[in-house]
Order: sequence, then C-alpha cells, then structure tokens
Amino acid sequence: MKLKWPRWSAAPFDVVGQQRKNYLYVQIDAIAIGLSSAASPFLPVFLTRLGATNVQVSLLSSMPGITGLLLAIFIGRFLQGRRNIVPWFSASRLLVVSSYAATGLAPFLVPEEYLIQTILAIWALATVPQTALAVCFSVVMNAVAGPKHRYDLMSRRWSILGLTNAIMVTLAGQVLEQFDFPINYQLVFLSLSVGGLLSYYFSSRIALPDSDPQPAPPGRTLRQRARDYFDLVLSQRDFARFSAKRFVYQFGIQLALPLFPIYFVREVQANDAWIGVINTAQTAALLIGYFLWPRQSHKRGARFVLLCTTFGLSLYPALVASTHSVTAIALFAGIAGIFQAGIDLVFFDELMKTVPVEYSATFVSLAQSLNYLAAMLAPVVGAWLSEHIGLSGALVAGAIIRLAGFALFAVKMPHLTRILRRQGN
Repeated sequence: MKLKWPRWSAAPFDVVGQQRKNYLYVQIDAIAIGLSSAASPFLPVFLTRLGATNVQVSLLSSMPGITGLLLAIFIGRFLQGRRNIVPWFSASRLLVVSSYAATGLAPFLVPEEYLIQTILAIWALATVPQTALAVCFSVVMNAVAGPKHRYDLMSRRWSILGLTNAIMVTLAGQVLEQFDFPINYQLVFLSLSVGGLLSYYFSSRIALPDSDPQPAPPGRTLRQRARDYFDLVLSQRDFARFSAKRFVYQFGIQLALPLFPIYFVREVQANDAWIGVINTAQTAALLIGYFLWPRQSHKRGARFVLLCTTFGLSLYPALVASTHSVTAIALFAGIAGIFQAGIDLVFFDELMKTVPVEYSATFVSLAQSLNYLAAMLAPVVGAWLSEHIGLSGALVAGAIIRLAGFALFAVKMPHLTRILRRQGN
C-alpha cells in the first residue's frame, strides 16, 4: 500500500485568486517577523545587565501603553479615513523593527553613562509606529482572512512566526554566550533587525480592495463628534462587554510581563543561554497550541477555548514564582505557551466578531487603547509591588488578577445584560 503524505497548502482550498496570494504574503511576512522579534526577549535583559532599575526595565512595557492610550483613538480615526491601510501597516512595522538596529548601534555612539536613557528614548519614539501597527494589524489580518478563516490564517501565521522565533531565540542565546558584553547584544540586535526589511517587502505586497471612508457629518463641533463616537461605541454592547473583560485579564498579563526577565536574572541567576532556552520553550510550545486550539474550537466551540486558555495561563506567574529551578521554569514556560496560543487566537476572533466591518479601524483602536491602558498602568504597579512584597509576590499578584479576568469570562451576567437592553430601549 502506498502511503500518502499530507500536503501543505498556502491557504484553504476555497481561498483563491488575490486572497490566496495575500495568504502567502502574510505567511512569508511571519518568517521575517519571527526573525526580528527574536531580539525582543533579550532587550529587557540587556537593560538589566547595563544596570537599569526595575522601574526603567518596566518602562519598556509601560511606554507603549502611555503612547497608545494618548494616540490610539486619534490614529484609529486617521486610519479610518484611509482608502487602503496596507502601506501604513508595512511602514509602521519597518519603523518598529528598525529600533532594534538603533539599539545595537547605540553603544558605539553614546557614552556609557547615557546609554540606558538613550535606549529608552529610542523605544519611546518607537511607540508611535507601534500604536499604528497595533491598529493596522488587526484590520489587515481580518480583511485578508474574512470571517470564515480567522482561526486558520492566524494559526498558520503564528505557527510559522513561532517556529522561526524559537529557532532564532535559541541561536541568539548561544551567540550571546560566545562574545563579550555588550558587543554580543549589539551583534544580535543588528543581525535580527534585517527581518524588518523582509517584512516590509512582503507585507507591502498585500493587496486589499480600497474602502470607502465614512465621511463625518459637516458642521459638527468637537463635543458633538465626541458624543457621536461614544454613542457609536456604546451601541455595540458585545464589543463593550468583551473589551472590559479582556482589559482585566490583560492587566494581569502586563503586570507580570516585565518582571519575568528581572526574576530570571536576579532571583534565579539564569545565564543568557538558559534565558534563551526558557523563551524558546514557550515559543516552541505555541506551535502545539496553534495546531490544537483551532480544532478544539471547531469541535467544542470558542467559549471552551476561551475558558481553558484564560485559566491555564493564569497559573503561569505563580508557578514561576514558586521555584528557582531553571529546568522547572522552562517546563512551565512551555505549558504556558500552549495556553498563550489559544488566547492569541480566541481574543482576536472574539474581538473581530464584535467589530462592525465599516468601522474596523475605529473599534480596533479603542480596543487597543484599553490594552495600552493596561500596558501603561500594570508594569508600574508590578514594579511597585516588587519593591514592597518582592518579585515572587508581585508575580503571584499577576496570577490573581488573571484569575479574576478568567472569572469574568466564566460567569455569565444576565442581570447586566437585561439592564443594558433596558437602557438601549
């Protein structure tokens, strides 16, 4: 009997024409981003080894939140008026990734006593294109996939990105061990930033139909336009409910996120190679998750995926805080990666279900503003907690907040639904 090997396809068989080409460009772009994003886990470690304080390291996470909170809605309104959002998507990505190259060049150009502040300034400037990119990404991916194929496209993209990232993070960790500090980090940042050029080339080739921007009614004052905006948002109750619950969960994620590298370096005493292994374990496990959760969604529904993944990832910070064993932490990181993959997929899909297509940029920008609010406040809270109850205590606090977010998703609130309906009437 002749064995038939499964054939890989760039897109589902019912995706044809330009949409199929877009699928391919999205996946090639994922390889480029997997390459460049391998530098990300080493950026806070680099600052920590330069002598940055907990608050300074936390700024890497909180600065995008500050800029996003201030600008996301305005950027969303601006993008809502563009006929084609793809050029803004690819250009924003290039500018963000170029910040790794600037970080790698900084030690050559800046005196050591100003180096930490210079790197923070580079990433402060990067928060503007980061904000635009966050809005553009959801709009572009949703337009490429359509409502039928969001799980499929994103699982493909993030699987490819995760595989590329896992390989490159491992290699980067080994390179860091072979050279002296800080030239080792400079080589890594400069080399991996090449991914930005590849990303720009392929992402700019995505072709989407031009949209018809919704014109603003003439003669409206700023106050009237603001009232129209909030009336539009509040009319979408599913969007408001989901975004509020996601905000609580994201707060727990963002609180713990900048504490992990500090905990690895100062409490666990992990070297760069082990930090690379921990990040690789989590990234590699994403591949399992991106294979597992779309099938679970088709079989058991999106709510099952939502509850399983939000509960599973809630435990990760507490498990890390319970040990100083790098082997155990790498294991926990791998398990967390499986649940993180499901959260990536289900949060994206559930959000886009609640967003009116004709106002995609407007609603996505508001959702991102809430994420940025969490990203701005939570790292500062985490840094404050780490100073008063220790790094382990702060990680446990992040786990508790995540569990609170899981509870909001798990508990249906019919009374609130009835109240909202009465107010709408």
